[in-house]
Amino acid sequence: MNLIIPMAGMGKRMRPHTLTTPKPLLKVAGKSIVNWLIEDIANVCGENINEIGFVIGDFGKETESELLKIAESVGAQGKIFHQETAEGTGHAILCAKECLKGDVIVAFSDTLFRADFNLDKSKDGVIWVERVDNPSSFGVVKYDENNVITDFIEKPKEFVSDLAIIGIYYFKDGENLRNELQYLIDNDIKEKGEYQLTNAMENMKNKGLQFVPGKVNEWLDCGNYAATVHTNQRVLANKLELFQTDASNFGENVTIHQPCFIGEDVSLKNCEIGPFVSIGNESTIENSVIRNTIIQENCELINFNCENSMIGNHVCLNGNPKEYSIGDYTVMK
Repeated sequence: MNLIIPMAGMGKRMRPHTLTTPKPLLKVAGKSIVNWLIEDIANVCGENINEIGFVIGDFGKETESELLKIAESVGAQGKIFHQETAEGTGHAILCAKECLKGDVIVAFSDTLFRADFNLDKSKDGVIWVERVDNPSSFGVVKYDENNVITDFIEKPKEFVSDLAIIGIYYFKDGENLRNELQYLIDNDIKEKGEYQLTNAMENMKNKGLQFVPGKVNEWLDCGNYAATVHTNQRVLANKLELFQTDASNFGENVTIHQPCFIGEDVSLKNCEIGPFVSIGNESTIENSVIRNTIIQENCELINFNCENSMIGNHVCLNGNPKEYSIGDYTVMK
């Protein structure tokens, strides 16, 4: 099984956090979004992942090295591919064409999920879907009485279905997908100005391949800071056994409401933390109340109360109760 993760987008909706860190490497519950995604996919695969192809922009060697280490952590060989220009989902996947062989999962990196099934590899393809309130913002599917997908529609202007494609796909024949994507490029077949994966899947369906919808228990979006804070909350709640922190490990007058993630070398004093708080390594928090918030690494929060917030790395704050979305290296006193 190979895995391809397109992640070359600039993450504009997540600024200022993505000005210094690519969105898939932002941390929730102590791990990067892409790390959690890979672990979740490995759990539903039921087999080893051989290769992970990361399709990225100009993220720098440090980021590339981190991605290769994440692949290694699940026993896979990581490969880096660059997408120089944003030309759609189909174009992004084809950038990793050397990984398009055999069984392949394609997973876009701004979504996490919770599922309790094993992948059915007898199918030509599985497209993970979830019902949404605003289907015009997504690619959607329709399926028949035999649970076979009959239509792929990219961001429909009029209602045709509320089953949104969440960005995770299984293909039994990676070479076939590669050929269909190459056909789109060679013949300049675009929709809404881009080469779309849904067009390739439509062609495959018309040639007799059958795709079925895959259902998830929960779909967690990381498209903007508020959604990412909610995702942090749900990851902590769904993995309670991993996030039970003993307040006695810290300084005086510390109360921790579970679940919380607290990294290494964190100093807490006169604090009430949680529930649903993640605190990165080497951070200091004093005289503060923090709830439902992501705090990245090397932060100093003094006399600071907040909830529903996301705070970057190397941030120094001394302030009043508010909601915040603050990028790296910010100082407010």
